[in-house]
Amino acid sequence: MVMSEQNIMRKKMANTIRFLAADMVQEANSGHPGMPMGMADIAVVLSEHLKHNPKNPKWLNRDRLVFSGGHGSSLIYSLLHLWGYDLSLDDLKDFRQLDSKTPGHPEYGHTDGIEITTGPLGQGIANAVGFAMAAKYTGNQVNSETCELIDHKVYCLCGDGDLQEGISYEACSVAGHLGLDNMVLIYDSNEITIEGSTSISWSEDVGARFEAQGWDVKKINGHCYDDIDKALNEVKSAIKPTIIIANTIIGKGACELEGSASTHGSPLGDDIISESKTKEGFPADKKFYIPEDVLVRFRCAIESGDLYEKEWIHRHKEAPLIEQNKAMERLLNPDFSAIEFPDFSDTGAMATRDSNGKILNAIARAIPSFVGGSADLAPSNKTNLADMGDFPKGRNMHFGIREHSMAAITNAMALYGTVIPFSGTFFVFSDYQKPAVRVAALTSIQNFFIWTHDSIGVGEDGSTHEPVEHLSQFRALPNFFVWRPADATENVEAWRTALEMNAPHGFVLSRQKLKTLKPKRDFGEVSNGAYIVKERKDANFTLMASGSELMLCLQSACHLEILGIRANVVSVPCLDLFNEQDAEYRARVVDRDTKVLAVEAATATEYYRYADDVLGMESFGASAPAELLFEKFGFTIEGVMRRACALMDVEYRAVDLGIC
Repeated sequence: MVMSEQNIMRKKMANTIRFLAADMVQEANSGHPGMPMGMADIAVVLSEHLKHNPKNPKWLNRDRLVFSGGHGSSLIYSLLHLWGYDLSLDDLKDFRQLDSKTPGHPEYGHTDGIEITTGPLGQGIANAVGFAMAAKYTGNQVNSETCELIDHKVYCLCGDGDLQEGISYEACSVAGHLGLDNMVLIYDSNEITIEGSTSISWSEDVGARFEAQGWDVKKINGHCYDDIDKALNEVKSAIKPTIIIANTIIGKGACELEGSASTHGSPLGDDIISESKTKEGFPADKKFYIPEDVLVRFRCAIESGDLYEKEWIHRHKEAPLIEQNKAMERLLNPDFSAIEFPDFSDTGAMATRDSNGKILNAIARAIPSFVGGSADLAPSNKTNLADMGDFPKGRNMHFGIREHSMAAITNAMALYGTVIPFSGTFFVFSDYQKPAVRVAALTSIQNFFIWTHDSIGVGEDGSTHEPVEHLSQFRALPNFFVWRPADATENVEAWRTALEMNAPHGFVLSRQKLKTLKPKRDFGEVSNGAYIVKERKDANFTLMASGSELMLCLQSACHLEILGIRANVVSVPCLDLFNEQDAEYRARVVDRDTKVLAVEAATATEYYRYADDVLGMESFGASAPAELLFEKFGFTIEGVMRRACALMDVEYRAVDLGIC
């Protein structure tokens, strides 16, 4: 069949991508050439449809392009360079090298044009759903019948591995349920995994699966330019999310290795690359070769992108859009000073999940970009935003029982530019969220994770639902801030601090009621992560605690005085922030001239950085009313006193617990 001139040029452009990707992997002596070579034809045609501006990667109404299969990063970087983003040919040559702009997997904030760090397979699909959801919410706030300020598409490239991961089922189910017609998933169906053919572990009908989830399904030859072009044109008028199943050949163009699993994650070798280049009329001895006419075609993205953005700005400035512009401004520039936080000073006792619910509502009333929901636990997590409607027109999001995708979806929403998201579940289910939480920390995404039922205080649900090790897990995560407030007022100050930080936060909250502490406190020091709640000038002992155990320590300190143990009491709402304070402040709060005991109903081994001993959980929990569990595991006044006496080498004796 004779190719048209347009397709002849497209093939030349695709081969340029193929050989750039192969050269990058060969130069680095590591990487994944198979997927980039197999997807090159799709990438070329997608370039003709994509609305983006290489000179302004943050233009709000750009199409989002998410690479869920981040191992194919040589394709991503080749495209970014060819389009004209701030990524030079030398950067491509530094692929996978120390401090380069082209790491092995793409990282948001590190390389211009990367929309999000997708990390482990499958998460990118959920991220794309998140971008599409953020666009729908934003559009519902700022679009009018006569002018749409938000009308872009979200494209996601994925492979077999992405679709085999459970998170993709979760996320695509959400997208289908919501009818996200701005979402396009392009599936590189090459039928190859690292171990060989996908048939050794996978035999499902992907098209039927997506049809069942409410998607439109298109099947194409991923190397036929006309097929690709037709499908991409059709999705522009879609009324539901679309998956384009593109049958491709892994390592396309790699001579005898074409279609082989060996192209997935290994360099092709100089001989194969040279032979392949010769076959396609490229100079065999030139690495990182880009024909001039190819570069000119790709660089048209700069001019067209500039025109797209200028046309959008013109729309944005039209006189009838004054109200739309005001709505957009409120989304883009939230005024945190306008939040009227609740006053809990006269509250006797309240679970921190309850105070948190009131705080969420106060924030939402002042900040129109503040949206969120729960994994089917809103009544228990207290995450419902009263009288604010349901997504996508309202603020309340219903994720269903899909914790992993909920976390990855909200990561993308947080990066969209107009949305500040939160999500809720029980703390023990944070295990399902961990990969996405890690990505949030890795790339400083301001995402707020609400985790209730924080300890053995869960009670009757038993050890399977009591998160004894989870605080330690998340405190070990760099650039992630775990808050476990001791009462409602401390919870408010935690939120004040978190909203001003460009980082992800986890709020670990109690099911049981906690007394509102009456001692005068310097709440300005909550932002330091830890502060002295009760201070003795002649102290010879220090008690550290977070959450429900702080009141226990205050009560215990009173009784310890009878035994000659004079204790300072330190509240630790955020150990991560305390660790970041200077040595002088840390030494003032935790006096190392005293003996230090940390008390927390969790494994709590991280406190040994400051403490001489830790009263924590040394086993899983049990099923019983919460007060019995605290007694069983030693979280009582007597339990703290016995541990303190042992540390101070003082003989324990019972005292009248009614004195204090």
